[in-house]
Amino acid sequence: MSLLTVSTVAALRDFVHQAKFKGLSVGFVPTMGNLHAGHMSLVKHANKQCDVVIASIFVNPLQFNNQSDLTNYPRTLAQDQALLEDHGCNLLFAPTVDEMYPNGQESQSMVSVPDISMGLCGGSRPGHFDGVATVVSKLFNMVQADKAFFGEKDFQQLAVIRKMVADLCIAIDIVGVTTERNDQGLALSSRNGYLSANELALAPAIYSALQDAASAIQQGNDFASTLEQTQQRLNQKGFKVDYLALCREYDLKPATADDKQLVVLIAAFLGSARLIDNLPFSLNQTSD
Repeated sequence: MSLLTVSTVAALRDFVHQAKFKGLSVGFVPTMGNLHAGHMSLVKHANKQCDVVIASIFVNPLQFNNQSDLTNYPRTLAQDQALLEDHGCNLLFAPTVDEMYPNGQESQSMVSVPDISMGLCGGSRPGHFDGVATVVSKLFNMVQADKAFFGEKDFQQLAVIRKMVADLCIAIDIVGVTTERNDQGLALSSRNGYLSANELALAPAIYSALQDAASAIQQGNDFASTLEQTQQRLNQKGFKVDYLALCREYDLKPATADDKQLVVLIAAFLGSARLIDNLPFSLNQTSD
């Protein structure tokens, strides 16, 4: 089946209505385009779990607090369409800004997910997660899918969306998919395209640093000193660490000695690219 591309909510809803009339389950993969193997992993999981797969491509202006980032975000529609078709996606929803925000962005009702969207990327990019939550809630209402698939690389984003869905009683299952990495361990991201050849060779040091930090903490090393040493090492290599944090996995509160399911999260600049990554891990329960 060839990929169908639509740009209006009416055409999208007509497709979904026909699918559900046939009793088919619908999986949804929302993206901002410039697709890569990480996105295709989401499509693959959607194909395994659902009868029909819908992807969206929309570079959402509400989640950018830097106009140049929005302007320069890579737009590769033809390439993206070819990838989606090759991987069995049934429909691509590629709306314009006017289709998504017909009454203008300034008068758009906003969705804010308190607490979990604060700090980390939310602290570095004020208003970012309000923009994410707003556009994702709109897309969920437009698509009316049974399941939506998100990469775990954007760990805080996934947590924000899970909480939004729970708080607003949205009838959709959120499926987190393991981060796709290259052979050197670098998390796949559209932002990797901003890296020079030398920077691309250095970038996997982020994930290695997270692995080392998690290992040190599992061996009983102090949280704060481990994070401080890790950040220093990365900065000395040429990164500019935005944040490096150890949190409880389920709510992203700062980790304490009593917590067992943890995640270490990082955002760091390398050249002009802001890279993010994370590593969930467990502390072993002690036994008597």
